[in-house]
Amino acid sequence: MTTTHSDVTSDLQPALVVQGVRKTFEAELAPVRALRGVDLTVERGSFIALMGPSGCGKSTLLNLIAGLEEVDEGTINVAGESMSDGTEDTHALIRRKHIGIVFQFFNLLEGMSVLENVALPAIIAGKNRKSAESRARDLLDLLGIADKASEMPGVLSGGQRQRLAIARALANEPTLLLADEPTGALDSVGGQEVIELLSRLHAQGQTIILVTHDASVAKAADTVLRMRDGRILGDSDVVTNETVTAIGTL
Repeated sequence: MTTTHSDVTSDLQPALVVQGVRKTFEAELAPVRALRGVDLTVERGSFIALMGPSGCGKSTLLNLIAGLEEVDEGTINVAGESMSDGTEDTHALIRRKHIGIVFQFFNLLEGMSVLENVALPAIIAGKNRKSAESRARDLLDLLGIADKASEMPGVLSGGQRQRLAIARALANEPTLLLADEPTGALDSVGGQEVIELLSRLHAQGQTIILVTHDASVAKAADTVLRMRDGRILGDSDVVTNETVTAIGTL
């Protein structure tokens, strides 16, 4: 495979740089200021947890990073590429290249097999089916559900479904894995499985941003940042996983 100058430059950039990002949603009674000037730099190999109450802007920030919503003000760069400028098609290309997303409610394609769910993003990105399915089988093996490859998602347990969602998010070897409340729809056993899996992926070098309101989940991260009222709180409110148990659920 040929390595281009842009690939090398991208590899030298932080996984994520967010500067001065603001986002307001129009509502019937009054505008909702979801983000009020967010700054965040995530170095490669980091595992960051964003904690805060419902409505504080955590999921909105993840959606903006992924290019699923448009920024009103400020800039977002993923591996040196702008997610705050350009068209929806440009955002889709950056997302396909650099970002994997894990949703709370899985968002699986129920009419496709486990293997097909994982292979699809790589096929969309232009890989041939054989290569995409080979990568998918490796991921299913890594995540402990290789024996479910030919099954349909509907027969899987909640924990297995989230493992499948994580495998799909990793299909294109993303720079950044975004996980939005990945244990929120799971029981305690399934939730612990997912936490352990994310920790293992991080140990292998994967950069992760995890959104949660649960301190026990946030403990898996290297660094925990708290959000409130559309802002990431100041340096004095940044905590590591050694002290996150003192935060509790905000």
